[in-house]
Amino acid sequence: MFDLKGKKGLVIGLTNDFGMPWMIAKAAAEAGADLAISYLPIMEKRAKPLAEKLNASIIQPAGTDDESLEALFKEIEKKWGKLDFMLHPNAFSDKNELKGAYVNTSRENFKNTMEISVYGFTDACRRAAPLMKDGGSCLCLSYFGAEKVMPHYNVMGVAKAALECSVRYLANDLGKLGIRVNAISAGPVKTLAAAGISDFRLMFGWNELNAPLRRNVAPKDIAGSGMYLLSDMSSGVTGETHYVDCGYNIVGMMAEEIVKDIMPVLMAKMSE
Repeated sequence: MFDLKGKKGLVIGLTNDFGMPWMIAKAAAEAGADLAISYLPIMEKRAKPLAEKLNASIIQPAGTDDESLEALFKEIEKKWGKLDFMLHPNAFSDKNELKGAYVNTSRENFKNTMEISVYGFTDACRRAAPLMKDGGSCLCLSYFGAEKVMPHYNVMGVAKAALECSVRYLANDLGKLGIRVNAISAGPVKTLAAAGISDFRLMFGWNELNAPLRRNVAPKDIAGSGMYLLSDMSSGVTGETHYVDCGYNIVGMMAEEIVKDIMPVLMAKMSE
């Protein structure tokens, strides 16, 4: 359905084959894209074999520091001389501070969360822009917790709100260069990142029961939307937060047909 032959794409911070970055990267590789993949040094044993599995042309460790990021983009410039798209999924917060109340967020964790989860994307766009000589697409990942209060999301929700705002400002800054900037806001997915959120099973079951499609998103849903936003198929789309949540974001209250039986059903979901 999508043809990315001849396209050069960067996937930053690949960690495992369960998360959304892998879903999108795998689809891009299958569509013919030539990939550059970076990973955190501590994730080398897990991430490097995955990058090799995708036949990535560039496989390189890179953290959040200027030195390693500069080396990554210099390698891309040296090998390809251009870049067509970039996926930046990086986000981080101390999982212990995702519990309890947001008001108790520490200064240190607030700064770390914002730097990695928000500024990291801005910084990557700044570095990628000179390589997108014929225009391009930059994509990040968000969540509905940026708009509505979600249990155990706390400072990460605040960071995602800032990230989505950054998408709009970046889209305006880079649009004159033909570079599009968008975000995917996916529904709950069983990933390693989600495992760090308390009561995730409850959230997962709630979304399935109340989303208009009455199901949770599947890997193919996220991969398809990612491919659309990274490819020329979305050439007129920028500055958007694209929801891939089976419609959950449009719902104002729980589904009528399950109101009476909601607690037994949710308890059953949690025990699966």
